[in-house]
Amino acid sequence: MSTAGNPDEDAVVHAAGCVLWRRSPVDATLEVCLVHRPKYDDWSHPKGKLKRGEDALAGALREVEEETGHRAVPGAPLPTVEYEANGRPKEVRYWAAEAVAGTFTPNDEVDRLLWLSPPAARDRLTQPRDRYLLDALLHVLHPA
Repeated sequence: MSTAGNPDEDAVVHAAGCVLWRRSPVDATLEVCLVHRPKYDDWSHPKGKLKRGEDALAGALREVEEETGHRAVPGAPLPTVEYEANGRPKEVRYWAAEAVAGTFTPNDEVDRLLWLSPPAARDRLTQPRDRYLLDALLHVLHPA
């Protein structure tokens, strides 16, 4: 129970997302999707809070479609990321997912989208934890 009187205040925020990838339509090289969120002025992988009772994978695919306009085919699970956001613990489950169809339309949550090579995506990502997820994707797609 929180001392502030709100029993949910210290509860973990559950979210889910994907490290979205595709083969370039130009030369078939690997490209990773990054989204820009104007509220935070950051570049990240598409993700969002789960709805009450929503399955994490279903929520991840819903968030990808809402934020990027792309439908995706889920692949391997990637590491779960835990951090504090707005003073509350947050847990984000991720999957590798291949974009199969769709078109991006800017919206209030995401105003820009980029498809980048993995090295360019690494340089553009704002949070180090998102670079770790990029590494996990590369390991899944190209195991040693």
